[in-house]
Amino acid sequence: MIESHLASYLSSHRKRSGLSQKELGILLGYPEEGPVSRHERLRSIPPLYIALGYQALFHVPVSELFPAAYEKMRDSVETRLTEMRCNLEQSSAKGRQAARIARKLMWMREREEQELTHRSYAEEAP
Repeated sequence: MIESHLASYLSSHRKRSGLSQKELGILLGYPEEGPVSRHERLRSIPPLYIALGYQALFHVPVSELFPAAYEKMRDSVETRLTEMRCNLEQSSAKGRQAARIARKLMWMREREEQELTHRSYAEEAP
């Protein structure tokens, strides 16, 4: 469970729409409001298909509906990516394996450059 008062914005979007938890559940294919309640309180993370349903209903990206869950996953991925990069950079592979490693490292660099560009645009926006 993710501990944060901003763990989920699902409830505020649902209330703004005027939908009850039961009505939202029905729209997503649930027979009752229980799962929606658990998703709002982040007692459980919605399956991908349901998360995409929330996004489709409210026209808000999943990462904005569940920012705490997104940040936790992003941080975990970044940590593992850093570990992978260190392992790849220390590799002494040759031939095709070395080419695969080089491609992965290039992708990682391009990914970092995209992130830096994205951050600089975000900082310039009013």
